[in-house]
Amino acid sequence: MKTIDDFNFENKRALIRVDFNVPLNDSFEVTDATRIISAKPTIIKVLEDGGSCVLMSHLGRPKGVQEEFSLKHIIPKIEDILGVEVKFATDCVGEEAETMASDLQPGQILLLENLRFHDEEKQGDEAFAEKLSKLGDIYVNDAFGTAHRAHASTTIVAKFFPEAKCFGYLLAKEIDSIKKVMEDGEKPVLAVLGGAKVSSKITVIENILDKVDHLIIGGGMTFTFIKAQGGEIGDSICEEDKMELALDILEQAKSKNVQVHLPVDVVAANAFSNDTETQIVDVMHIPAGWQGLDAGPKSIENFDKVVKACKTILWNGPLGVFEMENFAKGTIALGDSIAEATAEGAFSLVGGGDSVAAVKQFGFEKKVSYVSTGGGAMLESLEGKTLPGIAAILS
Repeated sequence: MKTIDDFNFENKRALIRVDFNVPLNDSFEVTDATRIISAKPTIIKVLEDGGSCVLMSHLGRPKGVQEEFSLKHIIPKIEDILGVEVKFATDCVGEEAETMASDLQPGQILLLENLRFHDEEKQGDEAFAEKLSKLGDIYVNDAFGTAHRAHASTTIVAKFFPEAKCFGYLLAKEIDSIKKVMEDGEKPVLAVLGGAKVSSKITVIENILDKVDHLIIGGGMTFTFIKAQGGEIGDSICEEDKMELALDILEQAKSKNVQVHLPVDVVAANAFSNDTETQIVDVMHIPAGWQGLDAGPKSIENFDKVVKACKTILWNGPLGVFEMENFAKGTIALGDSIAEATAEGAFSLVGGGDSVAAVKQFGFEKKVSYVSTGGGAMLESLEGKTLPGIAAILS
């Protein structure tokens, strides 16, 4: 696996695919700079070698050229984080971009305009990728968040750098962290899967059953498993058409000696609201008109014991509707348990949009081993798929 450490960038231009798809407020200010901060070590390595950087990224889902999706809005934040002036090309391909790239001096940075202002980017257009390739000497992919897309800048462009392509620090760390869980994990290995739907996690569950010793299932998908086993779930969320599959997953787990841990009690509410009436009920007996919105105290206690008995932990998905304060206790308690296990030497990987949001919201970022930056890419990795953006560098 070639990483950025395998190259010396002295007097070279690095064409770096970063993931600067960051959230902006109404004043076009960056509200969460995590992705820019994550790319910093790769960019600084190139500059310290005596090279220059051409940065390319997308922002949002523009339809053609749309001012609000221009990457120029994030330049002040990039400069603030890197401590280096950032030049800007008003297009990502063409004469201006090529001239500005070739004029770059060692230590300088050029940011290209939003790749997705061109439809060819998402289409994986080869001619477009070739134009991008003219802007650098060495191609560096450091965008895990888009590694599952076979787009021009993430995959196709790599073929124009047969000997001069590598992973940046962030992408290399993502690959290593997933490998640590899926292949090299010290046993016992635990996966915690939460979220609303079984359907979005089927392939993940089926793929990881061969790799884990324990599986905690929480969040809304709990109730599909409970109802499938004859439980009364009241008005709780349930995918009726996935109940057969839920039973099949439990059977598969049993045959592979994987212990599945479901909640035994829940915090039930009589409306989907933070200010509604609540009660703690047995997960198999949720009254009509009530819905389970968080893990209950016994479940939290059970999960804590499982987490602390494990040496490798993957966390993907919350245990309840953590966005509402009254239904966040299960997710916070799980975070505490994982943080304590990590402090005792376990390796913990957190990934998937909602889990990452919860980890940030409740201050667990520095208390787990690694927080993944890619939602969809992380899920596809856990499903056992080879991501096109990664395959393109390895080929």
